[in-house]
Order: sequence, then C-alpha cells, then structure tokens
Amino acid sequence: MAITDIPEYAHLSESDVEALCVELDAIRADIEADRGERDARYLRNTIRFQRGLELAGRTLIAGSTKRPLWWAGASVLGVAKIVENMELGHNVMHGQWDWMNDPEVHSTSWEWDITGPSAHWKHTHNYIHHKYTNVLGMDDDVGYGVLRVTRDQRWRPYYLGNIVYNTLLALLFQWGVAAQHLELGKKRKTPEAKAELRRDLLDVGAKAGRQVAKDYVVHPALVAATTGTKVGRRRAFAKAATANALANVIRNVWTNAVIFCGHFPDGAEKFTKQDVDSETQGEWYLRQMLGSANFRCGPVLAFMSGNLSYQIEHHIFPDLPSNRLAEISVRVQALCDKYDLPYTTGSFPLQYLKSWRTIAKLSLPDKYLSATRDDAPETASEKRFAGEFPEGERLHSTIDPATGRRRGLRSAIASLRSNRRRSEGIDTRQAA
Repeated sequence: MAITDIPEYAHLSESDVEALCVELDAIRADIEADRGERDARYLRNTIRFQRGLELAGRTLIAGSTKRPLWWAGASVLGVAKIVENMELGHNVMHGQWDWMNDPEVHSTSWEWDITGPSAHWKHTHNYIHHKYTNVLGMDDDVGYGVLRVTRDQRWRPYYLGNIVYNTLLALLFQWGVAAQHLELGKKRKTPEAKAELRRDLLDVGAKAGRQVAKDYVVHPALVAATTGTKVGRRRAFAKAATANALANVIRNVWTNAVIFCGHFPDGAEKFTKQDVDSETQGEWYLRQMLGSANFRCGPVLAFMSGNLSYQIEHHIFPDLPSNRLAEISVRVQALCDKYDLPYTTGSFPLQYLKSWRTIAKLSLPDKYLSATRDDAPETASEKRFAGEFPEGERLHSTIDPATGRRRGLRSAIASLRSNRRRSEGIDTRQAA
C-alpha cells in the first residue's frame, strides 16, 4: 500500500522535519535574493535559440520534396518544439520568470505550442499535481487515469493493455495533455458541472483547431505556394504536413520520456489521501523529495529536458528558475546525506527503462508478481520496515556509534536489500 505516514516512513521526527524545512527555505531565500541579469539573459538567449531553430526547421521543410531536407526539417522543428515545450512553456507557466515583470514571459500570458490550453494545464499541473504530488485519488498524474503504475491501483483486465496505452500516450502526448483537464470519465450530474465541461470543450476545441491549422494547413499551404505546378504543389503540401506531424511526434515522445523518468522509476513513492489533511510545509517538502526522481545528465541533456532532469529540485521549488536547479541539486543532495534520505537518480536510459518495466509488469494481476504491496520497487509503505523496531514504536533515525552518522531511511532501505540478498543466497544454497 502507499505511504500513510510520511515522517515515519522517512525515519524522521517532527523536529527533524521542521529542521529540514528551515534548511530548504534557506535555499529558496538564497536563490530568490540572487536572481538577476544572468538569469534573464539565459531566458532571452533560450527564446532566441528556440525561434531560430523553428525558423530553420520550417525553412528546411520548404524544400522537403527532397528526402534529406524532409528529415532534416522535421528533426530541427521537432527539437524547436521540445525546447518551446520543456524549457520555455513548462517553466514560464510555473511562474519561474514572473519576477522579471515582463508580460512576454509571464505565467499569466504565455500560451504554448501544444493542443492543450495553458489555463487548463496550469490547473491540472501547477495546482493539482504539484500540491498533491503522487497522492492516490488526488493526483491524476498517477497513471493519468489510463495506466496502472502502483499496486495500490486494483488490477482489472483493462490493464493488460498497459504497454499499448503508454505507447499511444507517448505518440499522442499533447492530445493527452489536452484531454486530462476535461476528466472525460467523470460523471457530471449538476447543470453547473455540465456547463463547465461545455466551456472546457470549447476551449480545447479552439486551441486544438489553431494548432492543427498552423501545422497542417497554413504552413503546408505556404510551402506549396512556392512550387510551380499543380502536382508539385500537392506533393509539397503533403510533404510539409507529414514533416510537421513527425516534428510533433518527436516532441511528444521526448516529453513523455522526460516526465516518466521523473515520476515512475523505482523509488518514486506514492502516498495516501490522509497524508495531506494536516500537512506542514516541511512534510510537503519531504513528500516532494520522496515522490520524485532525477536522471544524471550533462548540460545539453539538462537543457533539452527543460532541466527536469532535476525533477526532485523542481518539485521542491517549482517556481524557481530552471537554470538554477543544477546548483540547487548540490545543496539538496547534501541535505539528503545529512538526514540519510534517498536521492533517487540514475542514467536517463535506466530511469526510462525502469518506468517501462513498472508499466509492463503491473499490466499483470498481483498474483503473478514478486515482492509485496508494501515492499516493491514501485510501491512501498512504512510497513516494509516491520520488525525494525518494537511493535507500536515509531520509526526514527539513530546515530551509528561507530561513525557518528545518522542512520535513517536510506540506511534502512539498504539494510532491507542486503538482508533480502542474503536470504535469497541462503535459500539458493539450501536448494542446491
């Protein structure tokens, strides 16, 4: 089952959580006080780079009747769409640049280059997801209402298609974003709820219509207009439209991969509703740290992921500039060492493969799975530590008398894994 008591699972006392909160608040204050021209310059350079890429991609597509230019144009435009989506749209709409007081890059005015309206996304993502991160029944991003990603979701035959659903979700990700806010499976009984759905459908229809017109009508028509013959114009139109389609797929698949690496690898924990009923700021911080995952990368991959390679830091400070997350991560890792908390990270391919592994295995009923609902790679609770302390006594950190270091959650997990490997080794020898 999901974690029901976050401080207990983390092996931290109330005073520990308060102290952690003070230290994280200090990090926020330091970054806010230091924001300035170099950050603004980073944003302006990113915008110029993205617009240049988009212009280059669309120019290459204009010659897309030649196969090499078709591939080059679609690829360059796809990268431009990734940068616009990840490093600009996502981060601007989080309010990371509102401190500049520039209406062009303000969270209230930015509209991004996907089919989902920004206002809808800011509600489902900025508010629902970031406030109720990984809380079952509250955060729709736990499986998006489509996938089974934790054993806390009761298995149904529908989930046999988990892999198929995620493949479609990756290919059509912008349409999934557009549909998420609509909550199409929700029953609406009151006139007010039905009217709200009609308004939301009109908003999505208008935004999706503009996106479809831009990528599949207007731009292909401009490309076709440069061709002399009627047959040539039809061929140029078709080539430009398919190049735009591929660019959108490139953006969709990449966005899906980055997001899944931050939320579904082993160690990204899930929580029950009761966790947030009386949650303190420190407990909220702790939930973000336990419920998110990073992937290791260099500056290019970090930029292409919108710096969501630092998903833990982003979830702790969603409105701090993305270009500061790398330096923030050094201080967050130091706090994880100090409080003996796990800092969930790995290579990009490994984290993505772990996400797919979870999706694949949870397509099956629990009876075919190993581990338990309290101690599985994708699902854990404080009950995984049963027997570590006398029954009825809360879990807490201790000080190792030999080293003077704190022994908390990270050490407890390592001890569990060591004991399991030792037990499996004994069983193997006995069977032999």
